[in-house]
Amino acid sequence: MVAHLVRLKLVLLGNALKRSVWQILGLVFSLLYASTVGIALFAGLAYLSRRDIDMAATVVVFAGGLLVLAWWFLPLVAFGVDSTLDPQRFALFAIRRRDLLWGLGIAGLVGVPGLLTVLVTLGTLLVWRESPAAMLAALVCWVVAVATCVVGSRATTTALAPLRSSRRFREVTGVLVFLPLLVIAPLAAWASGEIDADRVTLHQVADVVSWLPFGAVWGVPAAVAAGDLGVAAAKLAIAVATLVVLVALWGWALDRMLTSPARRDGHGARPRGLGVFGFLPATPTWAVVARCLVYWVRDPRYVGSLAVVPLLPFLVHFIDPGTGIAMLALAPVTAFMLGWIISADVAYDHTAFWLHVVTGVSGRADRLGRVIAAGLVGVPVTAVFTVGAAWFTGRWDDLPAVVGASFGVLLTALGLSSVVSARFVYPVPKPGDGPFSTPQGSAVANLTIQTGGWLVLGLLVLPEIAVAAVATGNPALGWAACVTGLALGSAVLVVGVRLGGRVYDVRSAELMQQVIAIG
Repeated sequence: MVAHLVRLKLVLLGNALKRSVWQILGLVFSLLYASTVGIALFAGLAYLSRRDIDMAATVVVFAGGLLVLAWWFLPLVAFGVDSTLDPQRFALFAIRRRDLLWGLGIAGLVGVPGLLTVLVTLGTLLVWRESPAAMLAALVCWVVAVATCVVGSRATTTALAPLRSSRRFREVTGVLVFLPLLVIAPLAAWASGEIDADRVTLHQVADVVSWLPFGAVWGVPAAVAAGDLGVAAAKLAIAVATLVVLVALWGWALDRMLTSPARRDGHGARPRGLGVFGFLPATPTWAVVARCLVYWVRDPRYVGSLAVVPLLPFLVHFIDPGTGIAMLALAPVTAFMLGWIISADVAYDHTAFWLHVVTGVSGRADRLGRVIAAGLVGVPVTAVFTVGAAWFTGRWDDLPAVVGASFGVLLTALGLSSVVSARFVYPVPKPGDGPFSTPQGSAVANLTIQTGGWLVLGLLVLPEIAVAAVATGNPALGWAACVTGLALGSAVLVVGVRLGGRVYDVRSAELMQQVIAIG
């Protein structure tokens, strides 16, 4: 049965690859990326093997602990759950739970992440090549570590399946995933300057992590290499106990999933009026505005993009606390991000896009409505960032130039996005998914379209940025840069909305077919 489930996973993946060339290209790209990462990690592990035991143990425990936590929690908030072998599909089959656990567990390693995890964790044996006993312990711990990663991932996703089905859970987790990502850069900057001075402290923290459930398995070889067999036995016991608990949790959650169908409580909030639809003009354009504003407020894919914005100034100040140039540049960068979000609006609509098609919404109304909605969000945010940057740096003379650059970039991005979203549709996170969910086979399509769009947008905003840069420190030129940026941005916006509307009118039915095809 185990072999049958693994073979079934391979067949399903093979069928998925046959559906689209993007699926094949995505797999090739993922394999190349994984190979590059794997080679770099193996080189790092080989380097660690020549360092002292304390240094090697610190790095292995930290990296291994992060790997385990990533397997446990990232599927919940970022990449989504692999539904190729959904356990609920086996509810009507007489399969023993033990066989199902084994089959789903091993099948969970089928794929690029699983293959990379197996190979890289096996490579930790290189770190302990000077100690045969430590290498033997690392080999045993490799099996336990891989099992802990996969079983822990399945246990958390299966146990939290009822919560994952709720929209509120997806919204909250989709936003929270940004928080740890924002602290990576400051921590890296701090570590690069302080790692030598605080090496003892880092070793002490790693020692604590090696006693925790997600880090104990990585601390066993180091203890063996140091001759602390009692400590090694204790940490191995913690690692094995963690795996046993995770298996029990997964088994319990799997039984509940197979025997208790998902239920909805039916006590949702009662609708009160038409909401934003009730106070906006009853025209096609403003109907699109109202619909898009609902997305900006309630859709985790849009909310996640906005949630990271207030934290950007703190991140920039931490990285560049001196000149203030980075803080002034943050406003145009933020405007770039906010204006480009709607480049995938049609894809984000998913099958709900049929409302625009069957009701005969014109391209002009559709494009203009989406731009107005994005502007109602982007203009205030850009204004706050622009004035805030001038206040924080004390460079009020540069405010006009920054205003021209920031709002020029925002208007230009909105204009180009109006054309791109009417011409290109590519796989994006589905409604209800987190902002970091990655649809299968979407990597190459997303990378190609996004990179091409960014290059074109960069060329379009180059005059605005160049004029603003030249005007820095000169109030008279600053006002000229302000007028130039606003004029160029407005021109691109008008042309983009009109051209995007024409493309939409010609391709609306084809866009609907593409949305269904990638759904």
